[in-house]
Amino acid sequence: MFTALVIENDEQGYRSNLKTLNESQLPDHDVTVDVAYSTLNYKDALAICNKGPIVRQFPMVPGIDFVGRVTASRHPEWQLDDVALLTGWGVGEKQWGGLAQKASVPGDWLVEVPAALSPLQTMAIGTAGFTAMLCVMALEKQGVTPDRGPVLVTGASGGVGSFSVSLLARLGYEVIAASGRASDEGYLIDTLGARSVIDRSELSQPGKPLAKERWAAAIDSVGSHTLSNVLAATQRDGVVAACGMAQGLDLPASVAPFILRGVTLAGVDSVMCPKPLRQQAWQRLGELLNGDILTQLTTLIPLSEAKQGAQDLLDGKVRGRLIVDCR
Repeated sequence: MFTALVIENDEQGYRSNLKTLNESQLPDHDVTVDVAYSTLNYKDALAICNKGPIVRQFPMVPGIDFVGRVTASRHPEWQLDDVALLTGWGVGEKQWGGLAQKASVPGDWLVEVPAALSPLQTMAIGTAGFTAMLCVMALEKQGVTPDRGPVLVTGASGGVGSFSVSLLARLGYEVIAASGRASDEGYLIDTLGARSVIDRSELSQPGKPLAKERWAAAIDSVGSHTLSNVLAATQRDGVVAACGMAQGLDLPASVAPFILRGVTLAGVDSVMCPKPLRQQAWQRLGELLNGDILTQLTTLIPLSEAKQGAQDLLDGKVRGRLIVDCR
């Protein structure tokens, strides 16, 4: 028997509750894990609180990432007591996820915990930090170096944004952080390393096809008008990595930044990211992030508080990352 947060949707309506399940109810995959920690991401919060069409089938255990110890394996790469982590692959949407004491998944989806990180630290990073690392690597791939000029990070107080600011600052970039919470300015500058902070309202309303050039590159987790305005103010030959849709899935933009300034829009998909790139990203996260930063970025809550944590996340009350202790 084990405890899980379960989302159901039937004649009784859409609901999320803690339930006691039998191991026989787990999906039949080749690796079973005792989950130590999971996290609450924006996507999880939307699913738990029924604020978006995230879940594809019911009942569903949410939680798009987790770390834990292998307790059963039919997979050649994974042995009993190995410690493994998972982000993405549709868990918590199409496959049962990590907000439970046990999970069963295909072994090909699992990644070894880097030597430089503890299991708790991998979830302090989680999908948010992993996505941020992929965004930084996307900028690097396009030739963006610190000497090119400032890099904007939207949604800077959130999970992906916080890690993006921290990683870029650690790599020597001048970071402009866009946030909707004025009270976070000290956190963004003193803790994460941003050089300056702007109010997200500067970017969140409909804007012009082209604006004054302000940044050499950007990491955007917001989408919609914000991404349009980010593109419009990107310098010639600049690069914008897009990885989220907190404001919306739409992109009410024009082609002007692309054809008049040579701006590149690089999409980042952390869900179906191939394993070699995953391993490379996790290796770099282990090298770049120190334990002090991870501690300051995270809040630890028990599984019993995950539902309330999801609501707090949607209400904008959470700074950084919410780790869920599933033990």
